[in-house]
Amino acid sequence: MNQKRSTVVHIVGPLPNGTLIPCFPQSQHYHMKCLVIVRFKASISPSLAKWCVVLAASFYIFVQHQADNTFRMVLNSFKWTIYPKMKILSAFTHPHLHSFLNPWMTFSFMFSVFLCPVSSPVDLLIMQALCWVHDDLNQVDLSSYVLKVCGQEEVLQNKHSLGSHEYVQNCRKWETEIKLQLLFLSTMRRDLARTAEDDISPIVLEKYLGLVERPFKESSTQYKTVDNVVQSVKNLCCALDEVETPAISDAIKKLKRSVNLPRTRSPEVSIYSNLSFLFFSFEKYYLMCALTHNNRNLFKPVQSKKVGTYKSFFYHIKWDELINFPISVALLPLEAMLSLSLYGVLNQNANNSPDSNKQRKGPELLGKVSMPLFDFRRLSRADKQLLWDQRYYCRDYQHSLFADTEVRKVAVSWIESSSDDELADYLPQLVQAVKFECHLNNALVIFLLSRALGNVNIAHYLYCQFIKILNHYSFNNLDAVQDPAFGQRYDRILGVLLCLCGTGLRTELEKQTRLVQLLGALAEKVRQASSSTRQVSHGCLSVLTVIQVGEDLRQDMLALQMIRIMDRIWLQEGLDLRIVNFKCISTGKDKGMVELVPSSETLRKIQVENGVTGSFKDKPLAEWLRKYNPAEDEYEKASENFIYTCAGCCVATYILGICDRHNDNIMLRSTGHMFHIDFGKFLGHAQMIGSFKRDRAPFVLTSDMAYVINGGERPTSRFQLFVDLCSQAYNLIRKHSNLFLNLLSLMTQSGLPELTGVQDLKYVYDALQPQTTDAEATIFFTRLIESSLGSVATKFNFFIHNLAQLRFSGLPSNDEPILSFAPRTYTMKQDGRIRDASVFSFQKRYNPDKHYTYVIRILREGQNEPQFVFRTFDEFQELHNKLTILFPLWKLPGFPSKMVLGRTHIKDVASKRKVELSSYVHNLMRSSTEVTQCDIIYTFFHPIARDDKTEGVEGLSKTPDMPPVSPTTGRVEGEVKLSVSYRNSTLFIMVMHIKDLISNDGADPNPYVKTYLLPDPHKTSKRKTKIARKTRNPTFNEMLVYSGYSKETLKQRELQLSVLSAESLRENCYLGGITLSLKDFDLSRETVKWYKLTTVPYF
Repeated sequence: MNQKRSTVVHIVGPLPNGTLIPCFPQSQHYHMKCLVIVRFKASISPSLAKWCVVLAASFYIFVQHQADNTFRMVLNSFKWTIYPKMKILSAFTHPHLHSFLNPWMTFSFMFSVFLCPVSSPVDLLIMQALCWVHDDLNQVDLSSYVLKVCGQEEVLQNKHSLGSHEYVQNCRKWETEIKLQLLFLSTMRRDLARTAEDDISPIVLEKYLGLVERPFKESSTQYKTVDNVVQSVKNLCCALDEVETPAISDAIKKLKRSVNLPRTRSPEVSIYSNLSFLFFSFEKYYLMCALTHNNRNLFKPVQSKKVGTYKSFFYHIKWDELINFPISVALLPLEAMLSLSLYGVLNQNANNSPDSNKQRKGPELLGKVSMPLFDFRRLSRADKQLLWDQRYYCRDYQHSLFADTEVRKVAVSWIESSSDDELADYLPQLVQAVKFECHLNNALVIFLLSRALGNVNIAHYLYCQFIKILNHYSFNNLDAVQDPAFGQRYDRILGVLLCLCGTGLRTELEKQTRLVQLLGALAEKVRQASSSTRQVSHGCLSVLTVIQVGEDLRQDMLALQMIRIMDRIWLQEGLDLRIVNFKCISTGKDKGMVELVPSSETLRKIQVENGVTGSFKDKPLAEWLRKYNPAEDEYEKASENFIYTCAGCCVATYILGICDRHNDNIMLRSTGHMFHIDFGKFLGHAQMIGSFKRDRAPFVLTSDMAYVINGGERPTSRFQLFVDLCSQAYNLIRKHSNLFLNLLSLMTQSGLPELTGVQDLKYVYDALQPQTTDAEATIFFTRLIESSLGSVATKFNFFIHNLAQLRFSGLPSNDEPILSFAPRTYTMKQDGRIRDASVFSFQKRYNPDKHYTYVIRILREGQNEPQFVFRTFDEFQELHNKLTILFPLWKLPGFPSKMVLGRTHIKDVASKRKVELSSYVHNLMRSSTEVTQCDIIYTFFHPIARDDKTEGVEGLSKTPDMPPVSPTTGRVEGEVKLSVSYRNSTLFIMVMHIKDLISNDGADPNPYVKTYLLPDPHKTSKRKTKIARKTRNPTFNEMLVYSGYSKETLKQRELQLSVLSAESLRENCYLGGITLSLKDFDLSRETVKWYKLTTVPYF
């Protein structure tokens, strides 16, 4: 499973003198071919086409001979194909045929570069293409050429690497050809660019804001101005010495009635220099004054006294109060803000409503205004020099650090070096960062607008971000729009963007806005329509994309953005996990669009092909992939894709705390790529069932996924690769912990319900574990893998989701079993009522593995002879878990614990469990009739093929013991992977993997590792790993630590490592070992290596 895949780049394009580019110059790094695409100018018969090809080949050979091998690097063979309908002929030939055959046909040339490193700058590729026809590139202006994506109006950025572009990343991910076209910059289409008319047009910020769809509701607890018209009239009245005539009042009332504006108890607030307001039903008013910096209070806010109103022509409030803050002005940060919030206390006697006797309501926030205290842009050169001289002092004392415009300006200058694709990944956070600026004329806004002016995609992304912010608000949390300062700020920036983008792009955005509104309205009709009508309408919509209504997609956008950034980091580090990145955009409140990933199905649809209990089976995913990849090499490729994408999904969903994971929001492509959808729950905000979390595993990793990873039921070295991929991906993201924490912290004020403060960021911080070493993090994530794979709760979640989806189509038929070991479902009507059931005995079984099974004696009505069925402890547990889910409100008997402490004899465990299970069955059969007569009970007790006949059952209580097998010393094979490191007088031995173990009896061993530091006469240096069950390829990732040893002491020691198989009924078997002399190790660095197991003396 080699990750290094060659990158092929196809480039098409003419040269300035009318000739055509033949190919790249041949070198040790590039292999090339020249392909001529010939398009006939008129209809031509196939025979004439063949003649042209023969003539072309002859002319090519003639030119090559006459030119004394001048064109020796051009391929001297040709291939031709004729497409009579399309009038296209393709041939390998020579570009100088252009002038000879021009009367009949036109030419374009494609050449290929093989094994082109993705780190190569784009301008280097352009230079390589041009050097073939130009002797002196110093006379060529490379900046006048661009590489355009064939079939798309997308251009690569010359100063950035080839692999930094999303198009190239997707081509490599899906293993498609990278097709580029070399063009003059002057020949690029400019349909959406600014024109000369746009440059001379006046700029009116509010002119184009009509494109923006506004929210149709307002919060009941937050004051809003009625509309711009009413506000303008009031401003005029204030300018005229606050004169309000009856005619003006009547006109305002008529205007409100004409647009059906709802009446509100909150007054309309307009704050002027003399603090005059218009009031209706509040008794008292007070101001809450706060000094803030970086949106945080510097001190506890100070409240003014509560005062009433007086009226002249307007209502007025007068405080005549001095507010003091206990800090010297010289100590305030330069960007300190004064924030004034006006509160009103309701007048309970304002009406005689029935609610007047209810509990008195608290004060209402009526308005808010913020203003900077200092004009810090006027800092003198001496002030700036002082700040620079004291920068080291600020580093030593964190409390002295503060936000500053100059600091942010430098940060923006660093961001300017990023490519447009990289910038698009961080746009949501940069747009949110605008809130922290004190003035609109700042480096960040100018940077965003300038990049939007230079790239249509950036302009579109920026437009969508502003639309998303202006169209979303929360009824429970103060959103950006509900703060008048932020709402007005984004309005103005959007107005500037629409003015800058020009008429062409503005027209396209207007069309897009109308289309989105129409699709949203249509999707709402589909959602409210009947099922039959919905299917017809959905057929129309699915051609375009998936339109979602009734769901807030902003959280999905953020989760997908974080996964996309993770993928970019992995790719930059050379780790391609083949992540499926799809686009999602919120177009309004509770509506948006999601990109459809083709050739993919949900895990539920795949699993239910094997019945409703398909989630408990191991082969559905592998069989589904085999169906779409019948050839062996195709299936191996799909399995490889599954391993890599599954590793990426496990790491990403764990770090982001993606919850509500069931088999309907995990999808699989026919190519083996797995990906998650629907991110409505994240950062550990799991759905609750009573007091229990629905998502109990760290992430979704089930046995059917492990079956695909291993290539079968038994663990293989492929699973070790999966563990290594997870550990590597996890550690790479941990190196960028600050990046993700900062990105998420910038979104805490975006109004997302599950990302509101530091408490939500703490989940990500704990998941990343930034303070641990890579080795410790590897061990930690390995335990998470084991925990997830061993979790039964995930499969039960899948099963319950399957049942929930079947509710609309009725109960499962008798052909669909509800227990994983039962072939079908059985009922009391079919089998007869059970009078009594008890656990009779237990016996040992050896097929497929050694285990104990419990004999259940069943008496039914109308039957004189009892029935005996055989069930394992795990099957009892499956019954109990499903009963718990199906009957959450019923009191069920407690189930015995599966955990066994210490190395208890397996027979003793079985004997103890027999008593516990007997008590469980006794109490279960005396539960309510709804439980005892349900189908799952009768399916559990129904005899199946493996159940023995009743003859000889009386002797089952005497369980025969197998004689212990003595360990033998036979053939030893296998390898062990170790990591050896030393720091702080401590030797760290990390046991990672073992592969290709064999045992003497041919059965899968239960391996574990034991180590000693020799010489050790008292055996005090013994260290052991946990036991891995039934595997020849175990993964441990456990750290064995030897503390208090100097390097000199260790150089005199040997490390003896032994691999043994734990056996319950006999002595442990020796599987192999190694002896390593520590003097051969460079303890100043970590050594990771595979070691061959041999037969060494067992200590």
